[in-house]
Amino acid sequence: MAWSGHQLFLAGLLVFTGSINTLATKWADMAVVSGSPYGHLKNGSSTTIPHPFSHSFLQALGMFFGEFICLVTFKVLLYLYSSRLRDSPEASKMPSILNGNRNFNPYIFIPPVLCDMIGTTVMYIGLNMTYASSAQMLRGAVIIFTGLLSILLLRRRLFCFQWTGILIVLAGLTIVGCADMFFGSKKHIGNTPDAAGVTTGDLLIIAAQLITALQMVLEEKFIVGHNVPPLQVVGLEGFFGMIGMILLLIPLYFIKVGGVPIEDTVDGIYQIYNSYQVAIGYFGTVLSISFYNFAGVSVTKELSATTRMVLDSLRAIFIWVFCLFAQWQNFTVLTIIGFAIMLIGMMLYNNVLIMPFLVSHGCVADPFTEENEEDRQQLADEENP
Repeated sequence: MAWSGHQLFLAGLLVFTGSINTLATKWADMAVVSGSPYGHLKNGSSTTIPHPFSHSFLQALGMFFGEFICLVTFKVLLYLYSSRLRDSPEASKMPSILNGNRNFNPYIFIPPVLCDMIGTTVMYIGLNMTYASSAQMLRGAVIIFTGLLSILLLRRRLFCFQWTGILIVLAGLTIVGCADMFFGSKKHIGNTPDAAGVTTGDLLIIAAQLITALQMVLEEKFIVGHNVPPLQVVGLEGFFGMIGMILLLIPLYFIKVGGVPIEDTVDGIYQIYNSYQVAIGYFGTVLSISFYNFAGVSVTKELSATTRMVLDSLRAIFIWVFCLFAQWQNFTVLTIIGFAIMLIGMMLYNNVLIMPFLVSHGCVADPFTEENEEDRQQLADEENP
């Protein structure tokens, strides 16, 4: 079935804002600008001397604020449509993006929010150290961890083709990591260090995906069953995450390691004020994450979750091409090979194109039909012992 103009717009918005989100964050990281007159760097010099914008916790706060905007959007849309329905009963029903249960305990969001806070911060630290395109590609590791955690925590069964997809994604991740390790740029580009630093950044990105996978599994375990509108889920996680991050920034400013705060928020604010590059990058991240989440929820509702996965994978291609043109990283064929292998694994795991093609041509049996037969046989055995 052909997509409507509205659906094409949502798909384009998802890819565009998702790409802008990663690129804007990396652009801010690459800025070298003066900061607070009250702080000191690790070498003892004043933070008024130009230095890289390296404030992962402050960036995480911006991301949560962007998600919180989704809650504001949800409330505004809910009010507008509710007013329209009250004034005109024959008006069209509530759109799918607003449908769902709104009577639930909001504290069920705290476990996934804690994971989101940790995972986001670790991811921003990793992005600060590696290439934007590599970071986006390595996010595919979330499939591996989600699959394994869903078995442990949700007692879910994975099909053989999903295990194969996980192994293929793992192979692709290894190739992308090796490309960064052996063929990455040896020069400093803003906050991007040498090959050893890039490798560390890659490992942090992968570690962040483990925490993100735990967040997704917890969301499914505690939230999905309550049928909460997805846009409200994103917004509430942003609200709790924003409050938690603000409270966390206070002690992190006063706890010093090597004579400097773990997170010098004051210095970060001064750097945002002193540099248009940092300001545009920071607030570009805030706005893009809002539109990205809105588009993502809409695509999932109007098309499918697998369509969102495929579109999300396209972000890595656009980011990689941009990084090449901007000369943020070197061109390596190995990176392309690794990402292509990862994409194949992701499509196989999510039952997109590959398995439907093989099933339709009689190459393999439909695993879902087999599972239904097993369930029916098990039910019959229980009823007729």
